[in-house]
Amino acid sequence: MPRAKGGPVTHRRHKKIIRMAKGHRGLRHKLFKRANESVMHALRYAYEHRRDRKGDFRRLWIMRINAAARLHGLSYSRLINGLTKAGVAVDRKILADMAVRDEAAFGALAQSAKSALG
Repeated sequence: MPRAKGGPVTHRRHKKIIRMAKGHRGLRHKLFKRANESVMHALRYAYEHRRDRKGDFRRLWIMRINAAARLHGLSYSRLINGLTKAGVAVDRKILADMAVRDEAAFGALAQSAKSALG
């Protein structure tokens, strides 16, 4: 039985990596070995940063809620505590959106939090 070296399969695999390295600088988008290293790093960073993005957005939402809460005489922690005691189940993403787009609705929530705190 003749030896099969898998040339076409290897060529396709190499071309796939070279395509993925499009936009990388220097030899990182031309030579397979350099491109493979570059793509592996890029894929690892993409994986990690997809998870980091969730925390980044949460931090952004908290900053926006805190800024809006202070306009209504509350700190972020007191607002969240008041909303919890008032039984208002609104997540931070929606609260931040309300703080930016709908000031009146956010003010109503802030008032309910204040009254729940006593």
